[in-house]
Amino acid sequence: MVAIVDRLVYNRNMISDSTTLLSDRPPRERILLAAHDLFYRDGIRATGIDKVIAESGVTKVTFYRYFPSKNDLIRAFLDYRHDLWMAWFNDALQRHGGQAGAGLMPLVATMAEWFRKPIYRGCAFINTVAELGGVLPDVLEICHQHKQDMVRVIAELLPDGPNRQQLANAAAVAIDGAIVKAQLEAQESAEKQSLQSLETLLTALDTFAQSTPAVKAPDD
Repeated sequence: MVAIVDRLVYNRNMISDSTTLLSDRPPRERILLAAHDLFYRDGIRATGIDKVIAESGVTKVTFYRYFPSKNDLIRAFLDYRHDLWMAWFNDALQRHGGQAGAGLMPLVATMAEWFRKPIYRGCAFINTVAELGGVLPDVLEICHQHKQDMVRVIAELLPDGPNRQQLANAAAVAIDGAIVKAQLEAQESAEKQSLQSLETLLTALDTFAQSTPAVKAPDD
């Protein structure tokens, strides 16, 4: 496992931790970190095992000792990316004012922080489903679980009410749409349409949530 300090540095910046050389890490970590960067930047299909081996500086024997197949590496990549992204997501929401029941607006600043990173290449899970969803069925389940975990975090931002889960699902769809839209926009663009549209949609969802009476506990 990556050291907690290193993961927090990565989560905070959503870029590779440059303070520790890849060669200083154990072999499995080197393979996983190299695969993570290559898969996310270049795509899974475009990245061959030989490229991962070369980037991680291990031998083929060492690689296959930890990952008997590329599919095993893909699953490990998705698990690692999930933990990494969710830790960053929760941290960023807190830094941008997210509070239980206080509304969805911190999601806009959180996404803006991510979209403006030079390394941004969209959602690794959406990208993976597009590449492998019809070829590697268990990828769909891994990616579905990632999105469900994201929805659970979003739901905590909404006030309690009968439509809370439905609104959280709608907000997640809006976020996924913005994630894809942001990939089509110029990286240096100061005013991103993806963020403007996301803010419009989340404002409407917040308004609806505030107009819906909370569920009252039954009288004793």
